[in-house]
Amino acid sequence: MKSHPPYTMCFRVKFYPHEPLKIKEELTRYLLYLQMKRDIFHGRLLCSFSDAAYLGACIVQAELGDYDPDAHPENYISEFEIFPKQSQKLERKIVEIHKNELRGQSPAVAEFNLLLKAHTLETYGVDPHPCKDSTGTTTFLGFTAAGFVVFQGNKRIHLIKWPDVYKLKFEGKTFYVIGTQKEKKAVLAFHTSTPAACKHLWKCGVENQAFYKYAKSSQIKTVSSSKIFFKGSRFRYSGKVAKEVVEASSKIQREPPEVHR
Repeated sequence: MKSHPPYTMCFRVKFYPHEPLKIKEELTRYLLYLQMKRDIFHGRLLCSFSDAAYLGACIVQAELGDYDPDAHPENYISEFEIFPKQSQKLERKIVEIHKNELRGQSPAVAEFNLLLKAHTLETYGVDPHPCKDSTGTTTFLGFTAAGFVVFQGNKRIHLIKWPDVYKLKFEGKTFYVIGTQKEKKAVLAFHTSTPAACKHLWKCGVENQAFYKYAKSSQIKTVSSSKIFFKGSRFRYSGKVAKEVVEASSKIQREPPEVHR
C-alpha cells in the first residue's frame, strides 16, 4: 500500500445479484443499496429522467422519512448530492414523488424499492471498461448477471447472454468475445490501452462468466487466454457461484443482524 496507517477500507459489491427480491436479510439489502447510491452518484447507473427522479425520491425517503413541510424547506433536496449533475427540474420532480408517492415507507422499504427499480436498468452492475472497437470507436465493455454487454455512449449495442458466450480470450492489447448472436457465430474484438488492462478485462470476464453461468463451483475449470494451454495466462475462479450463494442464503436460520444506518 502506498498510503500510511490508519487505512480506510471501503466496501464494494463485486457480483450484483440478478434478483434483489431473493436477498433474505435486510442487512445485505442495505449494503447493496449503499453500492447503488454510489453507482448513481458516480454516474454509472444510467437511466431516464423519470427513473432518476424515482430513484432519487427513494433515497430521500430512506434518509429523511416522510415529507414534512415544517422540517423540509423548499430547497431541501439540493442538500442531497444524489446525481453527478442534479438540475433544478430533477430536484422538483424528486420532491413531487417524495411528497405524494412514498409516504409511509420505512427506510428498509424505500431501499428495497430502489433496488427493484435499479436492477431493471441496463447498466445495473456494470463496471465499465473503456476500449475501442474494430472501427476505432470508443466503447465500454461490462459484465452483468445477464451476460457480456457493450455500450457506445449511453446506448447498449450488444448483449450476449452467458449461455451464448463460448470463450473469452486476449492477445496483447486485444480482447475477444466468441459466442452466438441471432443463432450465428460472432467474434467481437476490442482494443484496450495496455496489455495489463486487457488481461484485467479478461480476468473480470472469466470471473463473471463462472459466477453467473455455472450451477456449481465444481463445474468450473481453469481457463487459458490462448488456444495452447501452456502459453498465455491461465486463471480459475475460486468461490461459490450465484446459484450456490442464493441456495445458501435461503437456509440462513440466525437472528437477523441489526442494521445501523
